Amino acid sequence: MHFSKPSNTDDTPDIQHTHHPMDDRPYHPDDDSHLLRIVFAVPVVLLTLAVAFVFWMTTNIHPENTDDEDAYRAIELGCSLTLIAAGAVGALWLAPSVRRVMRWPWALPAVLLGAAAVIRWVTSGA
Repeated sequence: MHFSKPSNTDDTPDIQHTHHPMDDRPYHPDDDSHLLRIVFAVPVVLLTLAVAFVFWMTTNIHPENTDDEDAYRAIELGCSLTLIAAGAVGALWLAPSVRRVMRWPWALPAVLLGAAAVIRWVTSGA
């Protein structure tokens, strides 16, 4: 005996939804994308928090005068550390296995803070 799916007999039109390609896969009990998202989220979130903290510290450094070399070096160091950590988040997200389970909003805060660090570095006069 063969059962087939009945055709659409009601008068409502079929609504086409756009989904992420990952959402169109059939569910499999061994699918570990949720666990992978958690595993990959740990370094992304920790690096993003480090980026935010170092950038916050960098924005709170203000040279007392134009000869305050220590303050300018601290701004350069903070901005470079921010860029390194933001670059690490971006590089981690660019890995195909990470991109498959984590979408771009995960990496966006660190990348935006990295861009802000470049602006801070350029405008600091260091």
